Amino acid sequence: MYSHLQSLLQQRQRAALYRTRQIHNSPQTPTLLIDGQPYLAFCSNDYLGLANHPRLKTALQQGAEQYGVGSGASHLINGHTVAHHALEQELAAYTGRERALLFSTGYMANLGVITTLLGRHDAIFLDKLNHASLVDAALLSRAKIHRYPHNDMQTLARLLAKSKAQHKLIVTDGVFSMDGDIADLPNLVRLAKTYQAWIMVDDAHGLGVIGDSGRGTLEMYGLGVDDIPVLMGTLGKAFGVFGAFVAGDELLIEALIQSARSYIYTTALPPALAEATRISLTIATEEAWRRQRLHELIAYFRAAAAKRQIPLMESFTPIQPVILESSAKALAVSAALREHGIIVTAIRPPTVPTARLRFTLSALHEEAQIDRLLKLMVNGEL
Repeated sequence: MYSHLQSLLQQRQRAALYRTRQIHNSPQTPTLLIDGQPYLAFCSNDYLGLANHPRLKTALQQGAEQYGVGSGASHLINGHTVAHHALEQELAAYTGRERALLFSTGYMANLGVITTLLGRHDAIFLDKLNHASLVDAALLSRAKIHRYPHNDMQTLARLLAKSKAQHKLIVTDGVFSMDGDIADLPNLVRLAKTYQAWIMVDDAHGLGVIGDSGRGTLEMYGLGVDDIPVLMGTLGKAFGVFGAFVAGDELLIEALIQSARSYIYTTALPPALAEATRISLTIATEEAWRRQRLHELIAYFRAAAAKRQIPLMESFTPIQPVILESSAKALAVSAALREHGIIVTAIRPPTVPTARLRFTLSALHEEAQIDRLLKLMVNGEL
């Protein structure tokens, strides 16, 4: 086994696919402290700049004073507190659905939902660029898996038409986490209704950011629970905290409580985190300037990159990728940026089919910081 593991690691190193961790000792803001030195970061999912908000920190501290630290048990034993329950109700209201159910992570939420809804006689239809957790959930469900090319509605229609499965579930990211583009939800809804399928949307990167009031890709398209029965969202990205939830109607949530193994057999989130998330939802709703500022920065970033002839992918979300010709090149550019005080992680296979730098923006970034980054990208030093 040791020889096998050593061989795997050596293969990763030779292919420029070896991963390392950035270690910093500062709050999650556009400026991180690494070895005592400040670095400008463009690789966080803290889109609204809430991860270090003083009101969230106060809520976390007050929650710990009231509830302690650990929840002590799973939700169905005795780990479900007033804080958890209130947050679920507020998440349901935020998404415009009857109920919501908390999970410890988005990964666990996706596993729980898909393995509850599907079995070996069913079929699941996945966009090729879906998040890894959705693919793993499909595998665990034992359903027949169909993967269609990214946003390719014609291929999906053919796959749905051929399927004789008892139950069909179409699953997609709302905002695709590595490309930054958005799913073609209206056409997915049309196909689902034509072929009697359900749809599940993982809107981890859309909630809080997309739509007139930040309610995500469903709001952007004007879609409701009748169109998209299953909505998954995470709390550690735009909302700046931790955890995840699934929102839907009463029947869906009750079924998950009874059957979702990744909900039943895990310890509940710390109640103090639930209290902090409740404040985060309030701030995200009340302080619309954060979302507006974020979209101003996205437009500025894209316009400035176009002037410098930097080839960005088509994305109008905070995720702005630049494709590079190889994993080695992505690592080299990332390392060169770090030498100039900027942190951008190289994203490489198998996470993505083609290596890239994935720039992400926060409402707390400034235009001057964007200019500094883009100047380095084109001035020949990299």
